[in-house]
Amino acid sequence: MAAYRYCEAVTALQARNFSYGIRLLPEPKRLAMSALYALARRIDDIGDGDLPADRKAEQLLRTRRLVDEIRSGEVSEDDTDPVKVALADTARRFPVPLGGFDELIDGVEMDVRGVEYRTYEELKVYCRCVAGSIGRLSLGVYGCADDELGAAYADTLGRALQLTNILRDLREDALNGRTYLPTEDLARFGCQQGFATPDLPPGADFAGLMAHQVERAREAFEEGLRLLPMLDRRSRACTAAMAGIYHRLLGRIAARPEEVLHGRLALPGWEKAYVALSGLAGGRP
Repeated sequence: MAAYRYCEAVTALQARNFSYGIRLLPEPKRLAMSALYALARRIDDIGDGDLPADRKAEQLLRTRRLVDEIRSGEVSEDDTDPVKVALADTARRFPVPLGGFDELIDGVEMDVRGVEYRTYEELKVYCRCVAGSIGRLSLGVYGCADDELGAAYADTLGRALQLTNILRDLREDALNGRTYLPTEDLARFGCQQGFATPDLPPGADFAGLMAHQVERAREAFEEGLRLLPMLDRRSRACTAAMAGIYHRLLGRIAARPEEVLHGRLALPGWEKAYVALSGLAGGRP
C-alpha cells in the first residue's frame, strides 16, 4: 500500500535511532510501526516548529481530530493523507491504544505552553505523555504476555529513553528556551542559570547534577527492560535495539557529561547497527 510506503520513507529518513529496531520486525508489524512513527513524528514536528504558539495549538487540535476519525473508523483509503490512511489500516489490524496519541499531544502542548517541572514527579508525567505513550502504542503492535504489566514496563522504559534525550539535548533545548530538568534539582546543584552557554558559574556542580539524572535514567532502564521477556522474539529484538542504542548513549553521557554543553552526542551508525544485531541475537542492553 502506497500509504505505508510513505510512512516507511518518513521513518527511514527521520527515525535516526528507532529505525534500527523497526527493521528487525516482520513486515506486517514493521509497516504498522512505521505508521505509528509517522504520526508521532508529525506531532513532534508541530511542537518543534517555528510557528507561533496559537498556530501550533490549532495544528495539534486538528491532529486530535484526525485521531478521532481513525478511532471512529471513518477513514477511507481514498483519503489524501497517507499517514491517516496507513494508521487507520494499522488500527484495524492491531489493537493499538489510540489514546496514546492523545497523551503525546498533551505532552507537546506542555512544550508549546513552556511548562517547567519543579520536581521529578512532575517530569515523570511529561515523560509518560511524550515517551511512555509511544511504548504503549507499540505494545498494541507487538503483543504482550501480560498487557497490564507490560504497559507499566513500557511506560518506564519510555521514561528512560526520554530522560536520556533530555540530557543529550540539554544545550539545544536551552537555546530554544526550554528547560526540562526539575527546577529543584537545578537549585540543589547550583545550575539555575541554564545551559545556553558552556560556561557555568562558580560553585555550580554540573557533574553532580548529571550524575543524579543519569542514575534516575539507569533505574528506569533496569525496570523497563523487564518488558523484554514478555515479547515475542522479533518484537523483543526491536525493543532491545531501540533501548540498547539509548542505553549506550546514556553511558557516553555519564562518562563525559560536560560534552553535552558543547553539542549533541550521538552513536556512529556502525555502533547502532551492532546494537540492533545484538538485540536480534537475544542480547540484553
